[in-house]
Amino acid sequence: MTLMNEPLNRNENRKKYCRFKKNGIKYIDYKDANFLLKFVNDQGKILPRRITGTSIKFQKKVALAVKRARHLGLLPYVTDSLK
Repeated sequence: MTLMNEPLNRNENRKKYCRFKKNGIKYIDYKDANFLLKFVNDQGKILPRRITGTSIKFQKKVALAVKRARHLGLLPYVTDSLK
């Protein structure tokens, strides 16, 4: 039984995990734009660790890969609707 005043938070019980550690990924390819789109929002900003759940080691690698992809023109710097 839920109270009417309390909002439903479905992700409250889910534990965040680093997908790179779990799958054993060592290298993040900056040329794979479809994979990097999972780590940017609709405007093209890089999502923070608290949302994605990645560890600090891999968050730095993701940020570097996104920046390299932007420099090469594979990802946009800013957009109105990316996804």
